[in-house]
Amino acid sequence: MTALTFADPTAKAVPLHAVTTDALDRLVDGLEEDSRAWVAMTGFSAAAGKVLLVPGKGGGVERALVGLGTDQDRLRGRFLFARARAALPEGTYALKSDLSGRDLEEAALGWLLAGYRFGRYADAPPSKAGLVAPVGVDADRLIAIAAGEALTRDLINTPAQDMGPEELEGAARDLAARFGAKLVVTIGDALLEANLPMIHAVGRASPRAPRLIDMRHGDKGPKLTLVGKGVCFDTGGLNLKPGASMAIMKKDMGGAATVLGLAQMILALELEFQLRVLIPAVENAVSGPSFRPGDILTSRKGLTVEINNTDAEGRLVLADALALADEEETDLVVSMATLTGAARVAVGHDLAPFYCDDDGMAQALSEAANAVRDPVWRMPFWPPYEPRIEPGIADLDNAPSGGMAGSIIAALFLRRFVERARYLHFDIYGWQPTAAPARPKGGVGQGARALLEGLPSILK
Repeated sequence: MTALTFADPTAKAVPLHAVTTDALDRLVDGLEEDSRAWVAMTGFSAAAGKVLLVPGKGGGVERALVGLGTDQDRLRGRFLFARARAALPEGTYALKSDLSGRDLEEAALGWLLAGYRFGRYADAPPSKAGLVAPVGVDADRLIAIAAGEALTRDLINTPAQDMGPEELEGAARDLAARFGAKLVVTIGDALLEANLPMIHAVGRASPRAPRLIDMRHGDKGPKLTLVGKGVCFDTGGLNLKPGASMAIMKKDMGGAATVLGLAQMILALELEFQLRVLIPAVENAVSGPSFRPGDILTSRKGLTVEINNTDAEGRLVLADALALADEEETDLVVSMATLTGAARVAVGHDLAPFYCDDDGMAQALSEAANAVRDPVWRMPFWPPYEPRIEPGIADLDNAPSGGMAGSIIAALFLRRFVERARYLHFDIYGWQPTAAPARPKGGVGQGARALLEGLPSILK
């Protein structure tokens, strides 16, 4: 995992001025004459992400300026300050700016996240520019958040050959060992004995045994259960995906990766929750034992499910895990899953759509997401669509025909398995298709920071 931390505060640091376009003149007026002339000669305008090195009399860097752009730039983009990290030469920097509160926190966290590298299979030299933790931020909290995000990214970025159900279990075991959590794993045919039949059905075609990972920590505070979809690779099953759609299916365990990253944040920050993490970990493969279109599976809850598409497997494994979660008293159940392409069509890759029936919870989550720049968007559990998931031959249909409202249909399906607890469902993408500030191309966490910020209010 990438080590993401701040620089030694005792090191000699170069002033790093983060400045908006409308504040540039005021900043420049306070500089020495030579520096003012240099800024004017270069034409530096504080455009978003642009960096200017100001030379000192001895030939070194006296200070650096990084542009934050206009108000419109900051509305359109996140972590603009983070662009500076790749543009700066080796050294230690101290942030000088008018930033405060959430804006300052975003700048500092963005710097940390911009240091992420995935170097398991090729050299990925770390950034040699370090930032002293700005005065006014909780450095330890930001480091813990960045470490949790790095875990999520590492797990998603690892190809399926090295990140199957067993390896995902290994990541959970490592997390449990580091924080003293309890871990119970049910594997292979033992899933049938434990009444987790749909997890078994989806994973039985692979030589890599399916399993349910169950981690617990804490005996004080509200009871929080996180359920993450752990489909380590999704071929689509017998309803085989086309090659282009299969290309990044190593990310189909992004829900599991995200809840593990969030769990690490919660544990590292010693938040007082009774935390439970459930991950159904499978590989949706093709072989003789593959489950088939037309099969009718009986879930842990006893509801029967007609299989109309084996590529709608995530909701099946989640259903058993959610039913298990709902069997004990819990204050909140959260599921996170790379569940539907329909969610991407609706909101694109950058927004994390979520579903809940509680207006207060939805508002608290949305406000938290805005505060920490982890964008989410509420979607409806729309009751008039309920009949579409009732095929008649069985209690439920895993993939109704028609194609419309696919993300809503999937969310309604999952809600049938949570009756007692308050329920929050995320249909995330878990992937950054092109590099953006603090988010390189590849695996990315979505919704975890919003939840971390909002949970104390939601569960008070």
